[in-house]
Amino acid sequence: MRRLAVTLAAGAALLAIAPAIAADQADQIMRGQYQAVLGDCAGCHTRPGGKPLAGGLPLETPFGALVPPNITPDHETGIGNWSEADFRSMMKSGIGHDGVRLYPAMPYPAYTRMNEQDISDLWAYLTTVEPVSNKVEANQLPFPLNIRLAMWGWNLLNFTEDGFKPDPSKSAEWNRGAYIVQGAGHCGTCHTPKSFLGADQDSSFLQGASLQGWFAPDITNNAQSGLGKWSQDDVVSYLKTGVNAHSIASGPMAEAIENSTSKMTDQDLKAVAVYLKSLGPDTAIVPVPKPDEARMIAGEAIYHDNCSACHGADGAGAGALFPALAGNSIVAQGNTETLARVILAGSQAVHTASAPTTPAMPSLAWRLKDQEIADVLTYVRSSWGNSAPAVSSDDIASVRKELPQ
Repeated sequence: MRRLAVTLAAGAALLAIAPAIAADQADQIMRGQYQAVLGDCAGCHTRPGGKPLAGGLPLETPFGALVPPNITPDHETGIGNWSEADFRSMMKSGIGHDGVRLYPAMPYPAYTRMNEQDISDLWAYLTTVEPVSNKVEANQLPFPLNIRLAMWGWNLLNFTEDGFKPDPSKSAEWNRGAYIVQGAGHCGTCHTPKSFLGADQDSSFLQGASLQGWFAPDITNNAQSGLGKWSQDDVVSYLKTGVNAHSIASGPMAEAIENSTSKMTDQDLKAVAVYLKSLGPDTAIVPVPKPDEARMIAGEAIYHDNCSACHGADGAGAGALFPALAGNSIVAQGNTETLARVILAGSQAVHTASAPTTPAMPSLAWRLKDQEIADVLTYVRSSWGNSAPAVSSDDIASVRKELPQ
């Protein structure tokens, strides 16, 4: 009887503990789901209309195509045979299951800054998503770049496994923003210029880079080409809704907002804004010589006929529907790739819970020739207080060539 009593008492204790364990596991999975939001896992690993995290669209890199793989817990085609140690190694060092070396298109150079708890939470979440059988041939690079052993040398030259180091002289909010931007958010993967080997140029951190036919803009506090004219609230609004008084998100950034930043907490968005606004000097705008008068006259006429109805004769725009072009840092970027693409291919604003209306910019490729687009962009970039170099027809032609026919 005594043994039975002890057994019953032990069972009762286990039953009392079990709900607490279950609650802890549920909390960890929910935290992990949020890490997946911060890391925008769905943005790369989910095809439009496809099963969540079962593999994404090809990423066009300067070296060839890479396809984000299936990261569901399917045992045959996903990560079902991985251990948590495999996952942690992949996130921190770029070496995954069975010692396979990853390419930095999977941004482990940023994820290495994530702390152990956040990585463990993310793993706990990924083990709970629906397993999907979907074999993906991730490595589509040409020979010899498709030999993964080459990444040993790349890592030796360009990568150091390291965690995030808080700055004790900064606030907790600033450090949280830095942790997100440098780590899970991997903002530098798109917004930092790359070396000829595809590594981040740390000296130009977040100062803008070309990406799959778009230009990911300068997001430092530079007054001419960055966020110098934006307030912290402007940054928060843009990341949460996809629109503010200065810009409407399009292209890859629209996808990042839809899948990631619009689902972040207000506290984290504010932290990101605090951090980004602290980067780089808020320098004054440096004027450039006015373009040829004939080009300005031609560009003004084209703007009046094709653009002023939405963006206003004075470039002031129409609130959240059509962004202002006057004082717009995207307009003043040194690289005009995005501007040319938006005029040629058009653009659809992002849909978010906070801003469900999605105004569109129509394609004008059928209507305007390369020289006409160059002239109107030159006019816009030198009007209403804007000051940026003239645009050539060759710049437009190179973008037109890359568009689907």
